Amino acid sequence: MSMVRRSSAFDPFSMDLWADPFDAFRSIIPAVSGNSETAAFANARFDWKETPEAHVFKADLPGVKKEEVKVEVEDGNVLVVSGERSREKEDKNDKWHHVERSSGKFVRRFRLPENAKVEEVKAGLENGVLTVTVPKAEIKKPEVKAIEISG
Repeated sequence: MSMVRRSSAFDPFSMDLWADPFDAFRSIIPAVSGNSETAAFANARFDWKETPEAHVFKADLPGVKKEEVKVEVEDGNVLVVSGERSREKEDKNDKWHHVERSSGKFVRRFRLPENAKVEEVKAGLENGVLTVTVPKAEIKKPEVKAIEISG
């Protein structure tokens, strides 16, 4: 049993070696504490890679059903991915010891480049990974016409 008192402020000289160094921030930032239902999952992380054929977006969304995710294109060139991970049902008899998994709403927006074919966007959710593919329009190479120089 630890006899160290904890305050709400971070104390770099505390002797409690087993304390969580982020405890002081949990009361300040709801997303870290897990107490906020909407902020905890707000930072869904995406990868965006460009291949010769398309722009490919990927996000890990474990526990999210495809019915809980929405993929849209707004303003002609902004890809919007939003959704919600539902909170697990709680039983009055349950005693939680530790909670790390987050729940709540998320939304991410990406401004697509001019060569994106927004009318052909495809999305799939497989094994908890959302993949959004935005095909690229073929860039026409400018036609070069040689001009003969007289004189």
